[in-house]
Amino acid sequence: MKRHHSGPFVLNARDIVLHPGEMREFRVDVPAPEKWGEGLVSIPEGESVLVEGRLESVHEGILVSGVVETDYSGVCGRCLTEITEPVEVEFQELFAYPGEEATDFEVQDDHVDLETLVRDATVLALPFQPVCQPDCPGLDPATGERLAVSTEPEQRMPVDTRWAALQEYTPDHDDEQRA
Repeated sequence: MKRHHSGPFVLNARDIVLHPGEMREFRVDVPAPEKWGEGLVSIPEGESVLVEGRLESVHEGILVSGVVETDYSGVCGRCLTEITEPVEVEFQELFAYPGEEATDFEVQDDHVDLETLVRDATVLALPFQPVCQPDCPGLDPATGERLAVSTEPEQRMPVDTRWAALQEYTPDHDDEQRA
């Protein structure tokens, strides 16, 4: 009895099943069916997930390889600022033909369902400690305010006139002198 396979990540591979050497490219752009990920950042439900790849028929099954592109959202692990960043991840997996050996992925009724593969690859590529910028200073331990953008007026100590010339110094100052 044939089951009806449907879903945004289910691809019909009937034209290449059991034809080693045959190949077909695909492109799927669908919204994430649910929230993917549980950490500080995740792929929100409804976020566009673009999957481009190739189905290749081999003796053991269908080899699926491709790239996933989407955006993750969440908070910076240092200052708790909202962030949204792109994520791109490559994947490759064999969908084996049904048989005696147990495999993680199987070709079912001439279809391959990429949802679990795409979700797992994407979630594993999410940063464990996301930051809004590489040098994010985080929060002030005393006030809890973001150190990158302080609301208090900056307290400047009067500069000793003997050191005033150093205020003009910048890290690339030496490069300007050589030019």
